[in-house]
Parts: sequence; structure tokens; C-alpha cells
Amino acid sequence: MDAFWLSLVMIFLAELGDKTQLVALTLATCYNTKSVLWGIFWATLAVHIFSAAIGWFLGAKLPADWIGFIAGIAFVIFGFWTLRGDQLDDDEKSCKTTIHPFWLVFTTFFMAELGDKTMLSTITLATNNAFLPVWIGSTIGMVLSDGLAIVAGKMLGKRLPEKTIQTGAAIIFFLFGAFSMYRGGAAFPISTWGIALVVITIVGFIFLRKPKTKEDSR
Repeated sequence: MDAFWLSLVMIFLAELGDKTQLVALTLATCYNTKSVLWGIFWATLAVHIFSAAIGWFLGAKLPADWIGFIAGIAFVIFGFWTLRGDQLDDDEKSCKTTIHPFWLVFTTFFMAELGDKTMLSTITLATNNAFLPVWIGSTIGMVLSDGLAIVAGKMLGKRLPEKTIQTGAAIIFFLFGAFSMYRGGAAFPISTWGIALVVITIVGFIFLRKPKTKEDSR
């Protein structure tokens, strides 16, 4: 149950401000909320079974201390990713009606999840936790996050304190990542920690740097 609740909470947080959550909000303005959530559930269940399996397989091949240390680095990086947030392009903001809403949502989420933050978070969690509770917990966490965003978005007209929510989620990722790094790498030499901090700094800079606008490139 510890692995289940950990996966549920961490994936819930990882989904806040994520691109797939924004897609869920957009699709819910076009189609029935129940159909959107049902499509999200089955798409997430399908993607995360592979994610949890990959993490479980990797975890069986690596030393426990290195798993914890690398997982901590990953969660710190996910914190930067959460702070950056995502945006939709014009095509993703439009409603498509060529297929049944369920299959549209299922296909959209399945493709959007491949290589996404929540998929990578699930892989990371499964490296040092049991396969089944990570799979089920991560799926429920994502559906809950998207469901609450859809309901709140409809009630508040999408006027959500997005930056505040993202900052809070990122802080939790940073704290959890730091704890995991310390627990796994307490006995590691200073050089290993130095390399890890350099990697985190570089990735943080990449995620948080201000993107160039068309005016800047002129």
C-alpha cells in the first residue's frame, strides 16, 4: 500500500500543469466529461503498464543505493519540468470530431503520454517499488489529477492559480528528490555528488530559461 499511495500522490503532482492535463481540459469543453475521463483512464492504464514494467525490470538489475540516488536526481528534474509547465499548439486546442470521443481521447492521451513526465515518473517509481501498486496507483493518480482539473476548470472558467499549483508541486518534487538522493547516496564520494549537482544545474537551466520569442530573434 505504501507503493500505491506514493505512486498515486507523485503522479497526481506530476500531472499538474502537464500537457496531457491541458489536453484533458480542452477535450472536456468539446465532449462529455465522463467520456473524457474514461478515455484517460484506459489510455493511462495501457501506457503505465509498460512504464511500470520497464522500471521494475531496471530496478532488478541495479544496486538499491544507485536506484535511490538516480531516482532522486530524476525527481528533482521533474520538479524543474513542473515549474516550466506546458502549452498547447493550435492543433491541440481544436476539437476533432472524425472519430468517437472515447477513441479520440484514448488515442490522444496514449500518444501524448509516450515520453511524457508522468510516464518517466512512473518508470522511476517502479525501479524501487512493486510493479502492481505502482501501475494502479499511477493510473488513479493521473485520472484524479485530470478529473479535478476538468471540474475546477469548468466551475472557475479555467481561471485556476496555475503558477501557485505548479510551484507547490515542484517543491514537493524537490524535497522528495533530495531525500531519495540522500538516502541512496549518503555513502557516495563527494565527486559523485558534484557530478549529480552539475547535471541538475544544467537541466534546471535548460528547463527554466526563458524561450526566445519572435521579437527576440529579429
